[in-house]
Amino acid sequence: MSDTRPRPVLLWFRRDLRLDDNPALLAAAATDRPVLPVFIHDPAEFPGEATRWWLHHSLAALTASLAGRGLPLVLRRGPAAATLVQLSRETGAGLVLAGRVPEPVQRALEEEAAASLGEQGVELRLLDSALLGVPGQLQTGQGGPYQVFTPFHKAFTQRVRISEPRDAPDRLSAWPVRVPGEELASWELLPRISWDSGLGDSWSPGEEGAQQLWRRFRGSGLAHYGDQRDFPAVDGTSRLAPHLHFGEISARRLWFDCLEANGAGVAEFARQLVWRDFAHELLHHFPHTTQQPLREKFAHFPWDGDPALLPAWQQGRTGYPLVDAGMRQLWHTGWMHNRVRMVVASFLVKHLLLPWQEGADWFMDTLVDADLANNTFGWQWAAGCGADAAPYFRIFNPTAQARKFDKQGRYIRRWVPELASLPDRHLHQPWEAPSAVLAAAGLRLGRDYPRPVVDHAWARARALESLRKMGTS
Repeated sequence: MSDTRPRPVLLWFRRDLRLDDNPALLAAAATDRPVLPVFIHDPAEFPGEATRWWLHHSLAALTASLAGRGLPLVLRRGPAAATLVQLSRETGAGLVLAGRVPEPVQRALEEEAAASLGEQGVELRLLDSALLGVPGQLQTGQGGPYQVFTPFHKAFTQRVRISEPRDAPDRLSAWPVRVPGEELASWELLPRISWDSGLGDSWSPGEEGAQQLWRRFRGSGLAHYGDQRDFPAVDGTSRLAPHLHFGEISARRLWFDCLEANGAGVAEFARQLVWRDFAHELLHHFPHTTQQPLREKFAHFPWDGDPALLPAWQQGRTGYPLVDAGMRQLWHTGWMHNRVRMVVASFLVKHLLLPWQEGADWFMDTLVDADLANNTFGWQWAAGCGADAAPYFRIFNPTAQARKFDKQGRYIRRWVPELASLPDRHLHQPWEAPSAVLAAAGLRLGRDYPRPVVDHAWARARALESLRKMGTS
């Protein structure tokens, strides 16, 4: 006898690990056919230790959410195209639904999967769910891509229609046949040596954790976002970046919630959502910028710094308290306050004269929000070699930045506890503190805390001279 059961729909979860406002999930429900959710793990897609930790816990949360609706999540490891073809053969599925991932490598993967499935008579239907808009939909008056944020933001808000978010479907029909999958633990996404306690204390990966964080921020921080976002000791930012990266919360949901909110900070927060789209717009048009500068003349920049100083930067041992606090926060929690990110990035490329690619690679390994577009955009901005970039001659003074944005030193004292007993006036420049003050604080420079690895004035002059050399080379 022939099998008369309706053919299932494969629901391919990717960077949309949520049920709310998930276009692929909604489209699957609309077919009135059985749905088989799958996640395919390609280790190359999540190279960073921190993102692998997050992926493990996010998949565990998604598995529980789907199980609550009677649907198992089938886990498979391997190349996406071949794995989807194999699953379609096992189940007889004629349709695969998934959300697009707006990254160059993922776009190529999608084309490969569509071609491989098409050869089997299976349709791959991709829906947009990661951003507010779609990369490539806007052009300047000259017909090219935007490279400056302010005109992009103006055009975006005037010309892009953002779809309203939709709730998760009330009903989903599960495929009644058991399809074998792998155990999440077998992927070994969690560290073998337990260094991740700080991540566990800081985050709740998954859709529920994202929604809780958004409700808290919307209720207490959103209205004051514009005034508080630059102060790292203040809980003034949403910290939603990793949840957005993994698609645990919808950017459209945040946008429309902002339309209903009040307060001076709402517009500024909504602007940051468009900034995120802008980063992906740049990556869409200039995929080479993950490793090469957008501004071609910077390909000849003389990176003459001492590579031996890179570990001091990575470990938070530069002798500059704000830089060290940021790098230690990153290692412990997988996240760093945005104001401090700008300072530590400027320090690497301009004080240490080390290539921005070194910093971008380190961030991709250690950030839980290691988003390729945002990371690339941010580092090229800091290095002065990308779109809408900070001029190279703008060199953040880490001491001045600390005094302005961490005046009482609360942030520094938390992450650099060996400096905690220094009085405020000496906290930001411990190398200038009198010996009696250092002794009273129980601090021995060079042993308990390093002296500065470079002098600020000297490093600034060297950076500017390197810029001059680039211009004349």
